[in-house]
Amino acid sequence: MSRIDELIAELCPNGVEYKKLGEVATISRGGSFQKKDFCEDGVPCIHYGQIYTRYGLFADKTLTFISEDAAKKQKYAVKNDIVMAVTSENIDDVCKCVAWLGDDEIAVSGHTAIIHHTLSPKYLCYYFHTAMFYAQKKKLAHGTKVIEVTPDKLADITIPVPPIEVQTEIVKILDNFTELSAELSAELTAELTARKKQYEYYRDLLLDFGVHGGGTSECKWRTLRTLAEIGTGSSNTNEAVEDGQYTFFVRSQEPLRKESYEYDETAIITAGDGVGVGKVFHYIEGKYALHQRAYRIHIVSSDVMPKFFFYYMKATFYDYISKAGFHSSVSSIRRPMLNEFLVPVPSIEEQKRIVSILDRFDKLCNDISEGLPAEIEARRKQYEYYRDKMLSFNEA
Repeated sequence: MSRIDELIAELCPNGVEYKKLGEVATISRGGSFQKKDFCEDGVPCIHYGQIYTRYGLFADKTLTFISEDAAKKQKYAVKNDIVMAVTSENIDDVCKCVAWLGDDEIAVSGHTAIIHHTLSPKYLCYYFHTAMFYAQKKKLAHGTKVIEVTPDKLADITIPVPPIEVQTEIVKILDNFTELSAELSAELTAELTARKKQYEYYRDLLLDFGVHGGGTSECKWRTLRTLAEIGTGSSNTNEAVEDGQYTFFVRSQEPLRKESYEYDETAIITAGDGVGVGKVFHYIEGKYALHQRAYRIHIVSSDVMPKFFFYYMKATFYDYISKAGFHSSVSSIRRPMLNEFLVPVPSIEEQKRIVSILDRFDKLCNDISEGLPAEIEARRKQYEYYRDKMLSFNEA
């Protein structure tokens, strides 16, 4: 029998009491400061957007500050409070939270709920990341482009409230398990990063046909316009429906259509906010939709395998447009840049050899169904399984 089982048998043999969050906590809204109010030093603060990306489950130091003047109008969290983001662009991120364990009061931005409670802060925060809580928040969430859970509605969330001794023991075990899981994930992630660097190194060697003085194969060179048909998609993005397995996306995950093309082509994002420009995608099943801000490149020459061209373009195109790209208020790729892009054309046998090698490397590095990414995902699911199991109780 585990220590938790012993405590439950001793302290709550007939089951654990479940209560509404409003019975064990007071819930208030955050303040009104924005990221533009950040300063080098001053009153410590947490902005709701940081909860998604920069904080873990617990914190005792803030990453940012606001001035004394800006802080006068704000709402504050104190030690052991839970700070929860109550708006997001998706259901998974809404209600993500961090337990504040620092001694100082901290200013909290808008789009948050400040949960002041009588439980173990770590216990409550762990529970807010379980599948049981997820099922409840999903019923309370509303909105389309912005998903929101109104802070007042959080009071109706049901949570198990075992004796504090049980909460403390659960936190102790989950802390150790979290640390171990993080260490294992860090090791696997480091290994994956090393594999990707190794992949990029060998990919560049395989695709260096004398360009950098280290080529291993003789080949001819041709401009892209002599090998492919280059076109664009449609500007109509309001009537998007699935036409096949793939839909093309640019900027803010907006579905892009209306033109649909057959498979085994290469598509390039050619405009955006500077982040997506020049990314290369290869579609090999069904049809895909394409926006007018993206080019479709359909290889028509029998001398070049589409997959070989994809690998070469993905490895070299960004450097090419960095030198030739047009930059104004919006970075973009112009047709002449594509027309004059030089493509190596080794023998078909050599192309097949290169594609086979790179396919194996790519599968090892990126396929979530096997290899290191799958191991990382398995560790995450294992952690979530035991956490949720530990936070499930027979109800009194």
